[in-house]
Amino acid sequence: MVAALLALAAVRAVADHSPNAPAVTGAAVLLLAVYAVGPTLPPVRTSTAAAALWLAVVMAVWTVLLALTPLGVWLAFPLFFVQLHLLPLRWGLPAVLATTLVAIGGFGRHTHVLTVGTVVGPALGAAVAVAVVLGYQALYRESEQRRRLIEELTAARSDLAAAEHAAGVLAERERLAREIHDTLAQGLSSIQLLLRAAERAIPQGQDTGTALGHVRQARQAAVDNLAEARRFVRALSPPDLEAGSLPAALERLCATTARASGMAVHCQVSGAPVELPTPHEVALLRIAQSALANTVRHAGADRAELTLSYMDTEVALDVVDDGAGFVPAEVPAPGSGTGAGTGFGLAAMRARARALQGTLAVESAPGEGTALAVTLPYPQPAAPPAPAPPPGPDAPPEQATA
Repeated sequence: MVAALLALAAVRAVADHSPNAPAVTGAAVLLLAVYAVGPTLPPVRTSTAAAALWLAVVMAVWTVLLALTPLGVWLAFPLFFVQLHLLPLRWGLPAVLATTLVAIGGFGRHTHVLTVGTVVGPALGAAVAVAVVLGYQALYRESEQRRRLIEELTAARSDLAAAEHAAGVLAERERLAREIHDTLAQGLSSIQLLLRAAERAIPQGQDTGTALGHVRQARQAAVDNLAEARRFVRALSPPDLEAGSLPAALERLCATTARASGMAVHCQVSGAPVELPTPHEVALLRIAQSALANTVRHAGADRAELTLSYMDTEVALDVVDDGAGFVPAEVPAPGSGTGAGTGFGLAAMRARARALQGTLAVESAPGEGTALAVTLPYPQPAAPPAPAPPPGPDAPPEQATA
């Protein structure tokens, strides 16, 4: 458009035999050269100040052209778009207004009269340019917002699918571990106890070597398979427990939390570690994860202490921080949606503790930090069956057979 309007102004000046036709042609060529070269310069493309300087040169040459010929007023319309494109809106609108006034004044200078058309034409062109640019910017912002929303939705769907898959895998691993522990492992343990009782019940010194050998082989097979079942259960435990014991998993959790949050997190173990069933280890690890997550998210603490205590009849986990604290009685009920939290974290921890006949206590006050303690009793071992007394020489045949 700029090139066509400049060519038209030069041709009209030559065709009308205007005395300043060479000057008009020179000004048109100079303006076209400045206008074309500017966008090729890297500073103009990257710096607002350089772009404003180039635009000032363009406007100066255009003012000269407008002073030479009234046809220069036609260039005002494309210049409106250039100004609004290059300059911020707070500068672009005054620039458009100034260009409109210069166009009206320059055209009136050549016609020696200001008519309604002389004023309305440039003003209407400026209004159209402003409306088009503002409308384009609004559509661009809406398009960018929609694009960001689509990207966030796509990412959220991917995260949700990954989380659901991980949750499903973890739930299935825990279910298999629980089933094997409660069925296969318990059955093998019972077989081992029964065979041990049978081994003791076989009279010594009699010709029972073959039977006793079979019993011992069966008991050894039960012991080996029980160990294999326990290894299988451990292999199906949560990933945090795969690489070692519960204390090691808690130490890794504290180290990871410290690195991620910048908070000082220390882990210590009290008492002699006891091998716990998988459900107990999973519950303690998950409660520790949830407690530290709450500390990082809500407490604003500088330090947290996690202590795992093995006692005579129970195991305890304590998580203490020096954060902002809260009023436990004011924690919202799960799903209420009030307050800073949702209330699901504490409810889930209490549910895990209750499922294993344990207790969970929370002590906190505003400005005094928070202390969380969960206690789980050790599972009661099944009492082995009392061995039957060996049959005497006078025992009836039925008892000896039994």
